Amino acid sequence: LNYALGHLFADAALNVIRQCGLTPADVDLIGFAGQTVYHIPDPEDVLGITTGSTLQLGEAAVVAERTRIPVVGELYTRDVAAGGKGAPLSPFGDYVMFRGLNKPVAVHNIGGIANVTAFAAGAAPEEVIGFDTGPGNMVIDAMVRYVTGGNQQYDRDGALAAAGVVHDGLLSELMEDPYFSAPPPKATGRERYGEQYARHVLERARAYGVGGADLVATVTALTAASIALNYERFVLPRVAVSEIILAGGGAYNPTLRRFIQERLPGLAVRTFEDYGYSSKAREAIAFALIANATVAGVPNNLPSVTGAQRPVVLGKLVPA
Repeated sequence: LNYALGHLFADAALNVIRQCGLTPADVDLIGFAGQTVYHIPDPEDVLGITTGSTLQLGEAAVVAERTRIPVVGELYTRDVAAGGKGAPLSPFGDYVMFRGLNKPVAVHNIGGIANVTAFAAGAAPEEVIGFDTGPGNMVIDAMVRYVTGGNQQYDRDGALAAAGVVHDGLLSELMEDPYFSAPPPKATGRERYGEQYARHVLERARAYGVGGADLVATVTALTAASIALNYERFVLPRVAVSEIILAGGGAYNPTLRRFIQERLPGLAVRTFEDYGYSSKAREAIAFALIANATVAGVPNNLPSVTGAQRPVVLGKLVPA
């Protein structure tokens, strides 16, 4: 599977190059994050050695061989080796892209997992804060698949959530999840909010008699509420942001945007598009910037975000 995914990612890279009207010879470097299949950065005892771990599939050597372009892959592993959570890494890209605004900035990516990057005007790299706030679209998508019998994979335009009513009792119980109130640095993923968590949500929803559009509305509110809680406790006391710049698939969900705005009424909710970028491309841009820093020998892990013991240069370079 590791090699098969390498071929699929190589196909994707070659397709993007063609769509841009370029050839592989025009491209200097590929930043390749791979597909995270398990992320356990908290140290455990293995063979008498205390260590964290993370695993991404998609063989970078295959991408380099197929494209004949240098590839920087395995981006998470060095940070874990340095005692960090290994994620999130995208705050480095957010910092490079938006530090020129010269104002307090909060970028919130809502992919499968939701994560925030925040920094004050003129902040140095070691002053950037960033962490995963909890589920983004992952739980919403799972409930949409359940409610529609698999006919829909996600809540297009937030229509299902907009048609439902949030169940306060179920939402309150789900918000008791200790991850939401845990202080950063913190990172999470599918191992916490994937299929096992979706089954738990469905079990509790049945106990409350919640289903259909009301269930989708409630888990959409869960994403918004967990984001708001983390801002109130861990972002706003440190960075006086006045707006949130949304990216990721969740930026295209107007119901989710409305729920976030209602819970953080003092902040303007904007998207990457308002600044000339694509919300869909936030992580792609970030990993390109990370790879560029890697070949330049510039530390790019932001220990203030990941909790690593020191700044390190991420990734492994596979020559063309």
